[in-house]
Parts: sequence; structure tokens; C-alpha cells
Amino acid sequence: MSVGEPPITVVGNLTADPELRYTPAGVPMARFTVASTPRSFDKDNAQWKDGTSMFLRCTAWRSLAENIAASLAKGNRVVVNGRLRQLDWQTDQGENRSMLVLETDEIGPSLRFATATPQRTQTASGQGEAPRTDDAWATAAPTAPSEAPPF
Repeated sequence: MSVGEPPITVVGNLTADPELRYTPAGVPMARFTVASTPRSFDKDNAQWKDGTSMFLRCTAWRSLAENIAASLAKGNRVVVNGRLRQLDWQTDQGENRSMLVLETDEIGPSLRFATATPQRTQTASGQGEAPRTDDAWATAAPTAPSEAPPF
């Protein structure tokens, strides 16, 4: 992520099964749409009221794209974290168009109304994904404190 690119998190439902494609170079890419509808409680009527739905196109690349296609389906409630990008293009008639797309960095099922059983994916070497060396939480075992805590 570049400097000045604030992350955005969207919670919503997949509107269709993720679409997995491959670039001419063989790089996997997944496209999917997340629908998010805000809800508020109407005290006068004592019931929930839906706001205007937002439909956000999302893209994911490489192993994340393959894992999304293998794990998620239409209707699944998901939590998506990534960066907003504006795509600009011109139609055949010369009209300028633009669209916001969420480039997905992380995604997972929402566990508010469902359960999930994570399963580590295998790499070509048959091993699970290697832990990142720059991740302080990826140590093999906790280290003992040098002295006893003061309580």
C-alpha cells in the first residue's frame, strides 16, 4: 500500500459467485460485487429501516483470487478490506466514464450470522504459506519474560 492510501473496509453480501479469470500471463484475478445496505432503527414505528444500498465492484489478484473463488459464493456475508481506485475510460462514442473499484487486500466471511472453519492453503512445495519475517506475531514460540511480572 502506498503512502496516503487509506484502507477501506466494507461489510456486505456477495451479489453473485466470484468470477475467476486469468491474465494472458497466467495471473489469477477474481471479480465480485459486494452489496452493503445501512440499517437504522425507526423509534416512531419501532422497526428497522433499510437505507440506500451501495454496490461496490471488487478485484483480487493471485492466490487471494483463487481462494476467494474456492471459498465464497453468492449471498455470503463478507468483510472486505482494500483500497479504492478510480477507473477512467472513454466509450466508443467519445464519452468519458469513471467507476470506483475496491482492490481487495483481505477478505473473509462475516461471523456475525455464520460460522467458518479456516483451512490453510498449500503452496506448490506442499507446505502452507510461509510466515512473514516482518510480522512480530509470526514467531514460532512465545519467548519467556526476562523477569517475573510485578504482581
